[in-house]
Amino acid sequence: MAIAKAERLMNLALCLLGARRPLTKRELRASIEAYVEAYGSGEAAAYGSGEAAAYGSPEASPSGSGEAGAAYGPAAGSTGTEESFSRMFERDKDDLRELGLVIDTVENLDGETAYVARRDSNRLPPITLDAAEATALGLAARVWQQARLAAAASGALQKLHAAGGMPPGTIPEQGGERQLSTLEPHIPAREAAFEPLMLACRDRRPVVFDYRKSNAARSEKRQVEPWTLECWRGHWYLAGWDRERQAERVFRLSRITGPVRSRAAAFTVPVPDQVTVRETVERWAGEGATSTARIRLRSGSGYPLRARALRTWELGDGWEELEIPYGHGLDAWLVEFGPDVVVLEPAELRADVIERLRAVAQG
Repeated sequence: MAIAKAERLMNLALCLLGARRPLTKRELRASIEAYVEAYGSGEAAAYGSGEAAAYGSPEASPSGSGEAGAAYGPAAGSTGTEESFSRMFERDKDDLRELGLVIDTVENLDGETAYVARRDSNRLPPITLDAAEATALGLAARVWQQARLAAAASGALQKLHAAGGMPPGTIPEQGGERQLSTLEPHIPAREAAFEPLMLACRDRRPVVFDYRKSNAARSEKRQVEPWTLECWRGHWYLAGWDRERQAERVFRLSRITGPVRSRAAAFTVPVPDQVTVRETVERWAGEGATSTARIRLRSGSGYPLRARALRTWELGDGWEELEIPYGHGLDAWLVEFGPDVVVLEPAELRADVIERLRAVAQG
């Protein structure tokens, strides 16, 4: 029966942490049951000294014979088996590093590449937070309660509590369950593109996705070097370098259609020290407007528009008239409210909104 990946990774981590000297791939292959079961023990039994002897000794072999190569799996000398094992080992090593385990690659006394996870490199220093810091951290963790980061954020807080780094009473408990406050901040991250883009930003990996502009009937393929994600007015935006247009661009995640695919290539331009996504989005949404527009808005809808209104008039029959700031990109925003908004003036804004609605209807 195949050993689960989680168990295989745990065994590899324990082996690297427990070894008193760096271990080669062959030694690790003979030491970990999942590798032996899948690919045989290889030639590691021949290196039976020190920790390698402990891991590949007769006592460690189920048969008790010490002939690990003969007792397990396929022939150790086959090229296909070696290549398959190397691919699995490299994936496992990368997964452990992504989980936070520091694995050093060194050269042993025989000149071979070996690996070790030193305990001092994988031990956090004592963490002590004051009440204000702990409160801010707790609020930040609750922000992600609706995203895929909820479990990680909650687990991190529990570990800090267990380690004594959080002041008592920071997260009140009653009946064994954490009690949430009446009002809690949260940032929704329901778009399917959020998680792969978040990982791509972190790992500095280019991505490819289909993107439909607000005034376009069809999606277009974009090749982007992602820099950062930012939430503005309840929507997530990605800032990055558009390779085809050779310029900085901002993309709204809700307009990404289909899967986000990452690429292994390196970035072609340096990532700016500070990416002002919010300022760019605000500029395109007319936040810096110097003129005004008048719209009709259905009662009980369009709260973001009401929040920006300079003046409001009751029209009756379930409609109101609003005067709002007008700047570049306002037409794209108004289209999102569909039949709840009617543009009165200026004429060019009304024409732009109608054109965008027609493009959507034709698509």
